[in-house]
Amino acid sequence: MRKSHPIRRVVLATAATVSGVVLLLSLKPSSDPASASAAGAAPSAAAAGQESPQGGTGAAGTTTVDGNATQTQYGVVQVRLTVAGGKITQAQAIQAPKGGTSDQKTALSVPQLNKETVAAQSADIDSVSGATYTSTGYKQSLQSALDKVKAAGASSSAGSSAGSSSSSGSAQAQAKTLTGQVAQTQYGPVQVRITVSGGKITKAEAVQAPKGGTSDQKTALSVPKLNQEAVAAQSANIDSVSGATYTSTGYKQSLQSALDQAGG
Repeated sequence: MRKSHPIRRVVLATAATVSGVVLLLSLKPSSDPASASAAGAAPSAAAAGQESPQGGTGAAGTTTVDGNATQTQYGVVQVRLTVAGGKITQAQAIQAPKGGTSDQKTALSVPQLNKETVAAQSADIDSVSGATYTSTGYKQSLQSALDKVKAAGASSSAGSSAGSSSSSGSAQAQAKTLTGQVAQTQYGPVQVRITVSGGKITKAEAVQAPKGGTSDQKTALSVPKLNQEAVAAQSANIDSVSGATYTSTGYKQSLQSALDQAGG
């Protein structure tokens, strides 16, 4: 037994050595340089994907302006404008007559008025047949919204051109819109709005005028003439329109009060 003991130890040692070699050979592929480099490349690719930009910047310079609420015979009309880059990109009526037949007239007229506003880029749009009151109220509210846009633009222009000697910039900054006092007549109120630039009347319009029955015809006949005469005369010293004496008188009174605000 004592003679065979060293041999057994040699056999066990040899077996242990062979097992160690086999174990090393089996582990060698995991330390292969190609495998290691491939494993290291995956995280880099994932990180690159995470660094890609997402989302975008919203359009700058877009403004939403609400016009004044205009009371008509059938309800209130109020227009909201969306303006971008100095142009009307959207028009909508946030208030309009409703109830009874007004629902049909509003559904008929408002979409058309919205489209015409964007196309015309002004309040110089046609009334929708069968919805005269809604159309008139729409245009009045639209004009007030446009006036607000112009006022904001004039302020911005004046601020950006501070220190500039440009005469055209100064003239634009001096443009202003003035609304005269309401003149009550036998057939309804008359109110005039004028635009003054460089000390001159460049535009005159009636934001209120008698309406209903024969007054509609007289207003349609007289107001455009009175507007033209106001710009031509540069004063309230204008002739009355035959057949529309009350409207003409009220117009001149409101026009004079607007001129008084402008300093004569």
